[in-house]
Amino acid sequence: MKLSWRNPRRTLFLCAVLDLLGMCLVLIGLASFWELPLQGQFFWIVVTAIAYLLWGWLLGTYTVLGWPSLSRWTLIQRLGLCFLSTLMLVAILRWLINPSLDVWLVYRSSQMSWLFCTTILSLFVRVALRRGALQAEEPQLILVAPAEEALRAMQAWQLTPTRMMPQWLSSNDAVSQPSPLVIALSTSVRHQPKYRRLLEELEKRDPRECNLTTPLALAERQLERIPPALLPDLWIGYSEIPWNALFSPQRQLKRAADFVLAALLIAVTAPLVFIAAVLIWLEDRGSVFYVQERSGWLGQPFKVLKLRTMKVASPEDPISWTLPGDERITRVGHWLRRSRLDELPQLLNVLRGDMSLIGPRPERPELELKLEASIPHYRKRHWMRPGLSGWAQVCAPYAASVQDSELKLSYDLYYLKYFSTWLDLLILFRTIKTVLKVAGR
Repeated sequence: MKLSWRNPRRTLFLCAVLDLLGMCLVLIGLASFWELPLQGQFFWIVVTAIAYLLWGWLLGTYTVLGWPSLSRWTLIQRLGLCFLSTLMLVAILRWLINPSLDVWLVYRSSQMSWLFCTTILSLFVRVALRRGALQAEEPQLILVAPAEEALRAMQAWQLTPTRMMPQWLSSNDAVSQPSPLVIALSTSVRHQPKYRRLLEELEKRDPRECNLTTPLALAERQLERIPPALLPDLWIGYSEIPWNALFSPQRQLKRAADFVLAALLIAVTAPLVFIAAVLIWLEDRGSVFYVQERSGWLGQPFKVLKLRTMKVASPEDPISWTLPGDERITRVGHWLRRSRLDELPQLLNVLRGDMSLIGPRPERPELELKLEASIPHYRKRHWMRPGLSGWAQVCAPYAASVQDSELKLSYDLYYLKYFSTWLDLLILFRTIKTVLKVAGR
């Protein structure tokens, strides 16, 4: 048996494939039962399938795969919403397009029968995947480290509750654990005599069923972030990050995509910005835009432009974090923040090269002085251009404290080390999902 590290996105892809397969099987079965042809139905088959998958992604029917603690009733609710949303969308498209009577698939009874059976199959697929069906057995995660290092590692896992937490065991207890397992052994104890038996025993085991790693490597793989508390003082140099490659196609593609997409988004969203600007002015007759100094690439300051979402502040007001339910946020600003529309003027910063569409979020220099003193490796986040959205923004909550900023930095460091076009696309899709769900803050 080959050792498998369960990847949440691989599970999501498998679930989506099974959903499509289920839709095809149900449709073929219904067409055979009703003795109706599938010829001429292709467009509506594709539209319905895409709508079902997109609504499922947007409403979180795939997200539940990474949350085994969620109740089945929650899962049923999300699938039910996906069923109704798809049904409604197809009905609207049918009304707009008005297909011929030969297209039987758009009839309400046909859509309800097809989507209802598909939803039932989707429920069984998700329950099975959450129980580990159709996937290799997930290994035990074992942590062998001194108490202080183990405490830091366990605290890092507690901040990401959806991921399986390792067990902290002694070397003797770790040796007695059955395979498959992954043992994260601290580098500080590898050469100590009392851990020699553990290393000798692991060498005798099948390497396909027993993997030896470090707490830091385990965190990178399982949490998809790099906790600063687990890093040595000398960790990574600027010359070692993918972004620094002189003739990197991914780096050149990123800048070209930034310019083209920013220009297109400015043109498309200009009416929304205008409407938002009018609403901001009508609420309190204050300034529409908000200009603030932020730290950019290599810590160089630049002026960031945003739609104002807070009451006009006095120059004497102290700088502070934005907290949940902050009374400074205006009524219009509340919705602008949730939809992320207040960030749209920063597309001008992207065009000028101050920012990128994807990257670590720029912070105020005044707050960074405190963060740099409190969090190790903080300045490394300046090694890439700041972004409108980033890995930290789509994975972590809004930063309202030093601890929150440390959590976000762990995602920024992961992005710094593993930057790629694929990761940028993943962040882009998750950002779109946040905007469509109006789930910002």
